[in-house]
Amino acid sequence: MNDQPQPEGLEPNIRNAVRAVIVREQAVLMQKKWAEHRGTWYTLPGGGQDANESLTQTLTRECEEEIGAVVEIGHLLAIADFYKQRDTSYPSVRHLVEFLFGCTLPVDYQPVSGHHPDKHQIDVVWVPFADMDKHEIFPKGIAPHLPGLTQLKTPTYLGVID
Repeated sequence: MNDQPQPEGLEPNIRNAVRAVIVREQAVLMQKKWAEHRGTWYTLPGGGQDANESLTQTLTRECEEEIGAVVEIGHLLAIADFYKQRDTSYPSVRHLVEFLFGCTLPVDYQPVSGHHPDKHQIDVVWVPFADMDKHEIFPKGIAPHLPGLTQLKTPTYLGVID
């Protein structure tokens, strides 16, 4: 039995999404995005799984496209459910199952957008954990978990994040 109310306009298919949690010197690597109707917000690199891709293949492809680097994928840190409001001509919501993996980059990596950045992506930046509350992190429900995620010994279910 599901105690969680279903969002209005929920699409019937659930989609897997992967995110790279890349931490250096108490900061996490994030995509900086901007849109006139929304302003500035920040997301973890990653995206939706395509047909015939494994989760790690998806994460490798997404990081090359968005942050211009091949990441070394570590272990699965956390899983969360996310109901994403879609920017479509009719109001709809997509249910995403988010898989967050600990990842590392070459030591000489400098933040740069990749060859196929996300819609609205304007930059790639390190966001210090101490400054997370000064930035709009999306989804916002992931922000409180980010500082401790890489310390987890086993994958953790974060529940529904908003």
